[in-house]
Amino acid sequence: MDYSSYVACPPPQIQALTEFMNEFDSSHCNLSNPFNGVWCDNSTSAVTKLRLSACLSGTLKPSSSLFRLHHLRYLDLNKNNFISSSLPYEFGNLNSTGLFELHHLRYLYLAYKNFSSSLPSEFGKLNKLEILSLSTNDFVGRVPPTISNLTSLTELYLEHNQFTGSFPLVQNLTMLSSIDVSYNHLSGTIPSSLTTMPFLSNLNLRLNDLIGSIDFPNNSSTPSRIEYLYLGRNHFEGNIIEPISKLINLKLLDLSFLNTNTILDIPINLEILLLQGCGIDQFPNILKFLDKLENIDISGNVIKGKVPEWLWKLPRLNTVFLSNNSFHGFQGPVDVLVNSSVKNLFVEQNYFEGAIPILPLSINNNLEGSIPDTFYISSSLRSLDVGHNRLTGKLPRSLQNCSSLEFLVVDHNRIKDKFPFWLKALPNLQVHILSSNKFYGSISPPNQGPLGFPELRIFEISDNKFTGSLPPTYFVNWKASSLMMNEDGGLYMLYTKNTYGIISYINIEAIDLQYKGLSMEQQRVLTSYATIDFFGNRIERLIPESIGLLKALIALNLSNNVFKCHIPLSLSNLGKLESLDLSSNQLSGTIPNGLGSLSFLAYINVSHNHLKGEIPQGTQITGQPKSSFEGNAGLCGLPLQDTCFGTNAPPIGMFNPDIVRFYRIEHPWPPTQQPPEEEEEQVLNWKGVAIGCGPGMLFGLAIAHLVATYKPEWLVKIIGPNKRRSR
Repeated sequence: MDYSSYVACPPPQIQALTEFMNEFDSSHCNLSNPFNGVWCDNSTSAVTKLRLSACLSGTLKPSSSLFRLHHLRYLDLNKNNFISSSLPYEFGNLNSTGLFELHHLRYLYLAYKNFSSSLPSEFGKLNKLEILSLSTNDFVGRVPPTISNLTSLTELYLEHNQFTGSFPLVQNLTMLSSIDVSYNHLSGTIPSSLTTMPFLSNLNLRLNDLIGSIDFPNNSSTPSRIEYLYLGRNHFEGNIIEPISKLINLKLLDLSFLNTNTILDIPINLEILLLQGCGIDQFPNILKFLDKLENIDISGNVIKGKVPEWLWKLPRLNTVFLSNNSFHGFQGPVDVLVNSSVKNLFVEQNYFEGAIPILPLSINNNLEGSIPDTFYISSSLRSLDVGHNRLTGKLPRSLQNCSSLEFLVVDHNRIKDKFPFWLKALPNLQVHILSSNKFYGSISPPNQGPLGFPELRIFEISDNKFTGSLPPTYFVNWKASSLMMNEDGGLYMLYTKNTYGIISYINIEAIDLQYKGLSMEQQRVLTSYATIDFFGNRIERLIPESIGLLKALIALNLSNNVFKCHIPLSLSNLGKLESLDLSSNQLSGTIPNGLGSLSFLAYINVSHNHLKGEIPQGTQITGQPKSSFEGNAGLCGLPLQDTCFGTNAPPIGMFNPDIVRFYRIEHPWPPTQQPPEEEEEQVLNWKGVAIGCGPGMLFGLAIAHLVATYKPEWLVKIIGPNKRRSR
């Protein structure tokens, strides 16, 4: 489904939605959150998507006006504080009046609540449902047999509840790709229909009371698709390893606290293996053949002797848990670990004695001295991360020889050097992080033209001593950041072990982006988005209008510099922007109205400048704290106390129907296609924009006209001669 336009929902739908919001305390609802909102169908004007996560408090009653929204296709009420003890059976009637298949509910998320009743059998009426998430509640009793009516279901999440009885009836759910019933009290055996599902890739049965054997079909012509298999903390019997070895696509295997004793065979493509508390008394030698293994947990066993030397030769090994065993040393020389790829090593509660092995550089993070200037021509180096050390000196000029370099991180050191313009010769450099060093001088090229670095996506130079000004065309050559790239960017997670012992993993380097509007480490930026951080330097004069070309930009921090004049109107073109910090500069003029319509803008700070006029009243801005606008004597309007027209904000806890006009509405185009776009949306309209201010205004107008008529080669290819976007 494609949601993009901002138009009003029809009055009947607004009334139903207003009534629903006013049934609860909604004072904690941040409607500027890009993930919350209501969407309407462009042709029928009916509400088709509703997402109100982590903001409602009160009782969800069977008479709720929610159940009058019969055209809902997507309903997300995750993480709300519903104090009702039972889940209304009316959920099963949400699509009962739908005359067409398009009107049926397809996505339902009711996770992280306080429901403690049994699951109503009426849920079986939602026969077009594709995703059902009821995780982390307190549902009791059996999973109703009517769940087998949900034949369109592809994902089923029932984990972290109190379900009892036998395994849910899933024999008819042949479309399932993911099922999670972990952390319940299910008993009995696993139905054979579960392991023969043709599309199943994720099966999580962890921590139940399941018994019996487990088997998988041995059909070489149609091998099982299972990639993630969690069996730990159950009571399975017999040899469960042998049938699992048939799963040639398996990447993660959890056998924690199963009595496996000896591991003689195992899927060869495993990346994560969890063998915690399995009663193993010898190190499994079969692991030496797992060339793709990244994470191994054999903690809590009774393994004696020394950790084998061959373990550290596994080429992708990243995280190793050896804790709580009876190891007393490491095989091999004292430097056995030096060349290992291991980054996380846990060895506590053992009986180690003798010399401690030298740890690999990936673990040791107190390097001193300078980076060796020994990078040779045609080096295959793709990633160099020496951040958070005590390195001094200059960046080695021989890095120019590393034509494959994509990832350069030297932050939080003591490197003293000028900005490395010479690195723009590297054709593949995507990540360039120099923050928190002693770099100095101008970051503008000597010819006062574009910066270069066409593939750059992450540009972090904060907390240095950079000076000078930026030309208007500074960002026009950033090809990679300007293209509208893949939105999800794939799944990238850090190696972490949560309270349940589940280990997540990462297959590329993670970057901790310090933007207040982003709530997590943004590994996805490497393939999907762009970020810029110039915080804490002495860069002055104008913010380049060409910043508006960076359509993939999600975070921009220019705070604590000496930028002057107006905020560029072109910022309104950054449709993916989530975080914008322009605070503590010398900016003047007004805040562009277009910033109020940026639907993903979760954080904005323009405090301590010289801005004036009315603050734009879009939901993304009025939901910000007052501190984001303080220190501008001429500003007025919400969220500041001083209003421009004497109006007041809606009462706390009440839903304002006028806000609906800012919500996104669904377009009828198929999800694989993009809605039509005019050519003018591809090129920033800078004609008539006064880039300069004061004496420099005429010069600014001339540059604005030049940039407005300039189309880089990559942009011409996108638009094409016939004003169409090429595929």
